[in-house]
Amino acid sequence: MSTQANTQTATIPDKIWTRDFVLVCLANFFIFLGFQMTLPTIPLFVKELGGSDQLIGIITGIFTFSALLLRPYAGHTLESKGRQFVYMLGLAIFVLSVGSFAFIGSIVFLFIMRMVQGIGWGFSTTATGTIATDIIPPKRRGEGMGYFGLSGNLALAFGPSLGLTLVGVMSFKELFLICSSLGLVAFLLSTRIRYKKAEQSPHKSTTVKFDIFEKTALQPSVLLFFITVTFGGIASFLPLYAAQKGIEGIELYFLMYALFLMISRTFAGKIYDTKGHQFVFLPGTVLIFIAMILLCWLPNLTVMLIAGAIYGLGFGSVQPALQAWSVDKAPDNRKGMANATFFSFFDLGVGLGAMVFGQLAFMFGYGTIYATAAGSVMLSMLLYMFLLIKSRKRAIK
Repeated sequence: MSTQANTQTATIPDKIWTRDFVLVCLANFFIFLGFQMTLPTIPLFVKELGGSDQLIGIITGIFTFSALLLRPYAGHTLESKGRQFVYMLGLAIFVLSVGSFAFIGSIVFLFIMRMVQGIGWGFSTTATGTIATDIIPPKRRGEGMGYFGLSGNLALAFGPSLGLTLVGVMSFKELFLICSSLGLVAFLLSTRIRYKKAEQSPHKSTTVKFDIFEKTALQPSVLLFFITVTFGGIASFLPLYAAQKGIEGIELYFLMYALFLMISRTFAGKIYDTKGHQFVFLPGTVLIFIAMILLCWLPNLTVMLIAGAIYGLGFGSVQPALQAWSVDKAPDNRKGMANATFFSFFDLGVGLGAMVFGQLAFMFGYGTIYATAAGSVMLSMLLYMFLLIKSRKRAIK
């Protein structure tokens, strides 16, 4: 009897698929689904309200930057007020803001509520990444973060097309109420999670007031920035680029991307856990680079689908590995801040990528977007090799 008890005690700490992990994955799926359904439909809603293309860009971008500005505060609050408070507050703000879209009749009010939605998104996504980090065994963090990320990627696979389909058969009011209800499901699931108590810093008196990032998470976060720039170019302009080229079936690209991204989650995290980030990052970024070159070329649907598959494998390998790297070296009382730093650079890459690429598309055409994105990936690879060489030289000394 004692032998069996000892065996159970030894195996439980390394188990990923616990009750709490399943709950946080489900909550993450529903909030991401509600969010992804609004991504392609908000621009249509702005048009219906009489907004211009410039206003569409501003209303789309303000969401990202309001989330970005709030993430450092969310990171601090995770450690001072606890995971549950930040997560449930973020979900509640998201539910109320998206639900308010159903009753909006002016561009000004939509702009304000998009800022509020960004606040809720910044709080909830920073918290949920930290909660998942708490739950996953440290020795299997790369693998676990891969599975956790899969919950958001499933929503990415179906959310945009589902939102566009629904807006074709119902009003915007009904659509936004459905999206808000999905957030409410996430909120209800969040009440059932058993949260880890926040670690208190042993050096409160020496805490620097100007504290907006976790320094141990900076390297992987900066690397992520150069990669998520590519995501901004794809999400914002690939449908327009494909239409300009006369290529139909853009929804197949996103399905192909999501499928291969899910496949990458089944093995990339394990490689990170057993061999380290150097066996994941460079192969993944090479795949992303190739995908950008193919999209720059883009002669037909087949090439577009191949690019989607390659990009899914690359991004699905690199993103969870970088997130695990971001929190691995952070002190226990700074895990929340490490996640805030990671997602801040994620938001910054997507937001700046979309804005800069918009100008490039206007001046030089859509193909320039993906050539520039390939250059951004190359910068990330060169920076990574520099950091790797530097760390090895330090280890030798």
